[in-house]
Amino acid sequence: MSIQCPTPNHEEEVVLLGHGAGGRLTAELLDGTILPAVDGAGPLEDAALLPGRPGLVMSTDSFVVSPLFFPGGDIGSLAVHGTVNDLAMRGAWPLALSVSLIIEEGLPLAELRSVMASLGKAAQDAGVPVITGDTKVVGRGAADRLFINTTGIGQRHELLYPSAASARPDDVVLLSGPIGLHGTTVLSTREGLGFESDIASDTRPLHRLVRTLAPLGAAVHVLRDPTRGGLAAALNEIARDSSVAVEIEESAVPVPEAVASACDLLGLDPLVVANEGCLVAFVDADAAEGALAALRSLPEGAQAVRIGEVLPRGPQGRVTLRTLVGARRIVELPLGEQLPRIC
Repeated sequence: MSIQCPTPNHEEEVVLLGHGAGGRLTAELLDGTILPAVDGAGPLEDAALLPGRPGLVMSTDSFVVSPLFFPGGDIGSLAVHGTVNDLAMRGAWPLALSVSLIIEEGLPLAELRSVMASLGKAAQDAGVPVITGDTKVVGRGAADRLFINTTGIGQRHELLYPSAASARPDDVVLLSGPIGLHGTTVLSTREGLGFESDIASDTRPLHRLVRTLAPLGAAVHVLRDPTRGGLAAALNEIARDSSVAVEIEESAVPVPEAVASACDLLGLDPLVVANEGCLVAFVDADAAEGALAALRSLPEGAQAVRIGEVLPRGPQGRVTLRTLVGARRIVELPLGEQLPRIC
């Protein structure tokens, strides 16, 4: 008689909510499953150049934010702003958008009309036409009310060639405005925390702000909007793709008081909270003051500040924070989802 040990019971691998958070789990999902299937390689940018079409840029994004409406915006305006901004981070002016809707059966038509009116107004205000799209309705429980996918085509400014892989030693790091407003507003509205009475999402288009940087041309090395994973994720991705060491000053990073209070209550780091209306720019040190003046010339960049620099030497791919007391701590790429359904 033979005795066999039972086969070990390995838990099946599944997709987790954190795989969509823009942090380390997202990177693992992309590197291990998605990119190999499509021969993806190189730095992961907010938008991509169209092969064989010089100057044309394309981006696509899906929006699953909950709730659909929040102070400062809604899923409709957010969908437009998010895609316009992804194009802008490659130095591109938006030319056209597509909009696809996945609607859950039972969604009140009044809410859908409100979302679409907001989406249309956001597109009109950004100066970009919606030229095509698609609509699908799924059964109750097959989606959560409404999901929106937008794809954008843009024309890159001939003087701008920003890339997440182009940061250089001694670059100055600029931030166009305060952080944490979008993520804390959406979370507070969803959970009824009450902070939304003091703050509103910063969702807005940034392409006009980027256009003010065009005269600086090649001095603008990197542009990135710190959405999922917040400023921490954006800086870590840039440091990784550019193989540089980045250091920022805690005292220089603008965190609104209500955002700081919400993060203290929830045990969150403002650096990992999503934003939808600010950008990070890495520019030549000699061009930093000119870039700041350009950003501050428009309302969406009025609070632009210098927050750090690329170190001349240091561990490649590392981001550090000089704290208020002068110590240094490593700013890690977020692991997974701390604030789900933010965008």
